[in-house]
Amino acid sequence: MLDGGTREGFILVSQAPPKRARKPADANGDALRSQLADFLRKRRASLQPGDVGLPNGGRRRTPGLRREEVASLAGVGTTWYTWLEQGRDVRASLEVLDAIAGALRLTPAERTHLILLGRGEPAPAHRPPPEKVSPTLRRVIENLGPNPAFVIGRRWDYLAWNRAALELLGDFGSRPKPERNHVWLTFMDPARRELFTDWEQSIRLLVARFRADSAHHMGDESFDELIAALKSGSPEFCKLWKRHEVATPAPGRKEVNHPTAGRLVFEHAVLNPTEAPEHRLVLYSPLPEEDTPAKLAALLA
Repeated sequence: MLDGGTREGFILVSQAPPKRARKPADANGDALRSQLADFLRKRRASLQPGDVGLPNGGRRRTPGLRREEVASLAGVGTTWYTWLEQGRDVRASLEVLDAIAGALRLTPAERTHLILLGRGEPAPAHRPPPEKVSPTLRRVIENLGPNPAFVIGRRWDYLAWNRAALELLGDFGSRPKPERNHVWLTFMDPARRELFTDWEQSIRLLVARFRADSAHHMGDESFDELIAALKSGSPEFCKLWKRHEVATPAPGRKEVNHPTAGRLVFEHAVLNPTEAPEHRLVLYSPLPEEDTPAKLAALLA
């Protein structure tokens, strides 16, 4: 946080960059500031307003976003952001650089580079903010009635679900939050093994899809911790992880051996909510085979 506090979402700073006595070691600082300025300009020029949810606003004299747009998205003053792009002798806080990284839609590698240039030190591990499911999507899931449905987040944590999902898969909602994860419960809950008729194929495909997702979050400590725990706790997961297979979500057929209802058959689909593309709405639609709709209705009665 920079001196001056905050007001209306903007971080306030004094109107002139701080003056310091010139030292020979500042030559390295000059080089870092010059690289930082160039990096910010190039990243800003590579974005269009539509990339960050802004209207195009007609013809532009220069490509990319304007400085004031980046500053507004990051919640910092335009003057302060301009000083950074000019290579002025200012030192931004980690909070400010993280905000700028978000505004410029930087990848984890680009964020690390930005912080190294801006502060002259390696970036600390980045933990994304807690994930939330909108009230609208929660209502949609709850109103699906006998269709089991749930939302998983970027790390495949269960974020929202309906009663039918709990009746089908077990009461994962009662689990401690660290265990409320689709991959974790698949491998660590013995009841899941009895649930799916095609267990070997199901877990192989699940790990391949999870592996593909994890590649988008390299350096995310929460992913690393989950993967390490799974490799340590499940020889099956460890073996499949070493295969380095990847796959993408696809609709298909799911057959379930429910402990009380018996055999159930579903169509299985995975959808991405527009407002949260990293989230996945997983929907099981009961098929008429094995009298599945009637069995589900009995479970929910």
